[in-house]
Amino acid sequence: MNSYLKVVSVLALGCLISLMCGCASSSLVNKWHDPSFQAPPLGKMLVIAVRKEATMRRIWEDAFTNDLVKHGVMATSSYSLFPDAPPDTSQVLAAVQSNGFDGVLAILRLPTETNMHYVQGYTTIDQNVNYVTYWQRYGTYYHEIDHPGYVDSQSVAIRTIDVSTTGNGGKMIWSATSRTPDPGSVTDLQSGVADIVIAELKNLSIISSKK
Repeated sequence: MNSYLKVVSVLALGCLISLMCGCASSSLVNKWHDPSFQAPPLGKMLVIAVRKEATMRRIWEDAFTNDLVKHGVMATSSYSLFPDAPPDTSQVLAAVQSNGFDGVLAILRLPTETNMHYVQGYTTIDQNVNYVTYWQRYGTYYHEIDHPGYVDSQSVAIRTIDVSTTGNGGKMIWSATSRTPDPGSVTDLQSGVADIVIAELKNLSIISSKK
């Protein structure tokens, strides 16, 4: 019975670790789209990451641009047209007119959120076997090991992504907020967010579903 308890405790710990590791994936919340959008899927888009840091801006723009290109969209990172800083409204309008973009995708970074949560403690059963040579026998002893609970913190990276059309004066047709708990590398973060955003745009026929 004690061996069984030990196995159960180890399995429970393994499940807990798996769940904690699985929390790193991105998700979309506060999703919205314009149900009246009936135009053909967007085929030529300008991607803008509103970031002061030049490297971070390029990483985020390229992630979305590359993913859009894979789905048949002619996408352009704004830094290729405006290398010094993200374009303002007048610059975007000029770029749309001169390049014929029919859509604009903008990524805005929001403040990182920190969540505190309590991790419940648990107890495991350890087994010790002592072999006694003189009597040619062994004895088995069991003892409990307490693993106390603790308070853990979790950071959540948050981004707002907006998609707008440029025809008829332009209007927003899709928007969502991405949340990524305990993000790892910047590359993993932006690629994960780009993947789920592009999937949503495909499902709503905002971009072509061809790949």
